Amino acid sequence: MEHPGFFENAGPFLLGELVKNAEAGAGPDADTNLEIHAVMPLDVAGQNHVTFFDSPKYLKSYTKTRAAACFVAERYAERAPKGVTPLVTENPYRSFALALAMFYPQALRPATMGSADEGFTDGIHPSAKVEENVTVEPGAVIGPEVHIGKGTIIAAGATIGYRVCIGRDCYIGPNTTLTHALLGNQVILHAGISIGQDGFGFAMGAKGHLKVPQIGRVVIQDNVEIGANCAIDRGALKDTIIGEGTRIDNLVQIGHNVVIGRHCVLVSQVGIAGSVELGDGVALGGQAGVSGHVNVGAGAQIAATSSVLCDVPAGAKWGGTPAKPLSQLFREIALVKKLVKDRTAALKNDSR
Repeated sequence: MEHPGFFENAGPFLLGELVKNAEAGAGPDADTNLEIHAVMPLDVAGQNHVTFFDSPKYLKSYTKTRAAACFVAERYAERAPKGVTPLVTENPYRSFALALAMFYPQALRPATMGSADEGFTDGIHPSAKVEENVTVEPGAVIGPEVHIGKGTIIAAGATIGYRVCIGRDCYIGPNTTLTHALLGNQVILHAGISIGQDGFGFAMGAKGHLKVPQIGRVVIQDNVEIGANCAIDRGALKDTIIGEGTRIDNLVQIGHNVVIGRHCVLVSQVGIAGSVELGDGVALGGQAGVSGHVNVGAGAQIAATSSVLCDVPAGAKWGGTPAKPLSQLFREIALVKKLVKDRTAALKNDSR
């Protein structure tokens, strides 16, 4: 059975309504009576969808999008593909945020327990589907339309939000909060984890920072283990995904739209910014940070306390700030040591 989703779409809206509310402008040839049914990313948008383009990094996707319309800066309007109506705006990301708020007003203030009025029995909502041999410890709360597979343990104080799905033989630790998420089988979540909250999305401006609704999910595949006090944000439009067999240490932050491959290892205090992609088998040392929209290739290893600012090839071993191949980093360190040694010797000779 397909998951019904976590947010209701308030559309469709006429293109003319969308343009007005999103602080954009449409050309004289635009069909303002066209029905727009959803806001979608550039690469998946189709007929009756609106999208946005605000970074040259995604120019290729922009020139190939099949959306009905696209929020875009004036300098890129003429490069819109045939059949795509450019919606010119000074700030495409802000217009996107305003449009998204029209379609998904609930996402601005999501309700963990939904809007159902029925009461709870022993912390379990009557609409929840709990299979056999599930343990729900005292103080745990199971929300409306939740599905929990057999053999799973929900520890004391855990909160399982509206429509969350948890597979079989999982363990959800004490005081963990789980919303807007789908979990596979044999997933272990330790104490105090927060999963499925808003990603850090704001359209920045001199007059304030406009909140961007986050309507994606968190998808955690089979046999994943996540350490205590981690935070994993749900996606903005797409999903945040944690691949099968991945191991995540305590105190790790994972931003919205991040895709982590299978059997990765993330050591304590790693921070991953939004829209990063890690290939299968990637290892990140403690306190490593990865900047937004970066791709780290399969099997790559990043040393502890490194700062990754650009794409990393598959199988590479990088370290440092900014991160670079370890062979290069070690040569630079050796060179600096030699320069310091030579300079110190020269100063001693001059003082004689």
